[in-house]
Amino acid sequence: MIQNYQDLEVYNRSYRLALEIHKITQAFPSIERHELGSQVRRAAISIALNIAEGYGRKDSPAEFKHFLRNALGSCNETRVLVDMAGDLGYISQEQRLRLSQEYEVLSKQIYRLKESWSKK
Repeated sequence: MIQNYQDLEVYNRSYRLALEIHKITQAFPSIERHELGSQVRRAAISIALNIAEGYGRKDSPAEFKHFLRNALGSCNETRVLVDMAGDLGYISQEQRLRLSQEYEVLSKQIYRLKESWSKK
C-alpha cells in the first residue's frame, strides 16, 4: 500500500541514484566539483524532489503529472551530464554505462507512472 512518496519505487531509485551521483562527483577535479559536479548533483536531486513534491499534490492529477514531467526532464539532463563526465574522463566508461542504464530505467518508470496517473 502506497501511503507516501517514500513508498514509490521510482522515488527510491531516484534517491539512491542521487546519493551515488553525489559520492561520485566528490572525486571530480577540484574546479569540476563546483561546476559540472554541482550541476549533475542538482539535476539528480531534482528528480527525487519533483517526485516527492508532485506526490504531495497527487489529488490533482494534472499537477502530479506536471511534476513528473519535470522529473523526467531532470532525468534526461542527468544522463547528458553523466555522458559529459565520461567523455571528460571524470568517471570510468563502466560507471558511465551503468549510470546511463540506471537512468534509462528510471526514465521509463517515471513515464509509466505519469501515464498511469492520467487514467486515475
